[in-house]
Amino acid sequence: MEIGFIITIFLIGFVGSYISGMLGIGGSIIKYPMLLYIPPLLGFAAFSAHEVAGISAIQVFFATIGGVWAYRKGGYLNKSLIINMGGAILIGSFIGAYGSNVLAEDTINLVYGILALTAAVMMFVPKKGLDDIPLDQVKFNKGIAASAAFIVGIGAGIVGAAGAFLLVPIMLVILKIPTRMTIASSLAITFISSIGATVGKITTGQVDWGPAAIMVVASLIAAPLGAIAGKKMNTKILQVTLAVLILATAIKIWLDIL
Repeated sequence: MEIGFIITIFLIGFVGSYISGMLGIGGSIIKYPMLLYIPPLLGFAAFSAHEVAGISAIQVFFATIGGVWAYRKGGYLNKSLIINMGGAILIGSFIGAYGSNVLAEDTINLVYGILALTAAVMMFVPKKGLDDIPLDQVKFNKGIAASAAFIVGIGAGIVGAAGAFLLVPIMLVILKIPTRMTIASSLAITFISSIGATVGKITTGQVDWGPAAIMVVASLIAAPLGAIAGKKMNTKILQVTLAVLILATAIKIWLDIL
């Protein structure tokens, strides 16, 4: 691999993983389009949609480990929520990842665009009083949580994501989970989800191991730094940042699809 290509992949992984740790997402919402468009823009060989999805799956697995570790103290991790949604999304992500091998690249991009657009719409729904709820008094509907996680898992597994960019708005808007608990718990759920997506991509031979290894190194450095930054930021700023990020990505994907 050329040194310029290695640096490019590392920077994509670093930026995406920093934002991942800060906002409680796996980072594929950012890194998927960056991997798809930036290398050919700089004169390097383009990745296929299958290769991007495979690399993303591996990277998310390691980025979320770093993020969860940074949030391990402070009562932000809701174990009941993590177990409930984590188990459902693990099954769904494996089904989606394993089945994605037979899908056309345009179909994978279409699924990604639908997920991103849905997440963007949900993030702009008003969220009043969420952060006034004490963390030890948070309650949620377990049936809705598990069902939503399973559906998200299938779609996320197809595109090599872990689905946190859609889990976060579901947790904020539907389940009414406080922002910082949402960010911390979604990282843990995303880690569980990434197990299914990663196994599915590896077993179907969709991983380009060289770029994936570079992304992993960047993730382990950047994700904890992003999580530390996220703890210090105002929750409204975190919500708006994620909303704008998801919306911008959704617009770009749909412009290419159409």
